[in-house]
Amino acid sequence: MAARRTDTGRVLGHFIVADPSICHGKPTFRGTRILVSDVLEQVASGLSWDAIAKEWRGSVLKAAIAEAVRLASQALVDHAVQPASPVTTPERAHV
Repeated sequence: MAARRTDTGRVLGHFIVADPSICHGKPTFRGTRILVSDVLEQVASGLSWDAIAKEWRGSVLKAAIAEAVRLASQALVDHAVQPASPVTTPERAHV
């Protein structure tokens, strides 16, 4: 699903939005102020999706976590296939 713009922000998925008036426009789960990045950190640390959903008191469904992981994975793939810009390292800067 491609992000689509609304009057107040971007819809990134069924469960994920980015609204400049909520959390400075960082992606959150629809209807919450829960940052997608916080939930992805929990996933990365090994918490089960059931435990994550319970910790957020049901405000983040397992389907929403799956969407966040899928979108993060796609962003990584999309970023990896873009041509890399030349990296200037301190060693190269003085050559």
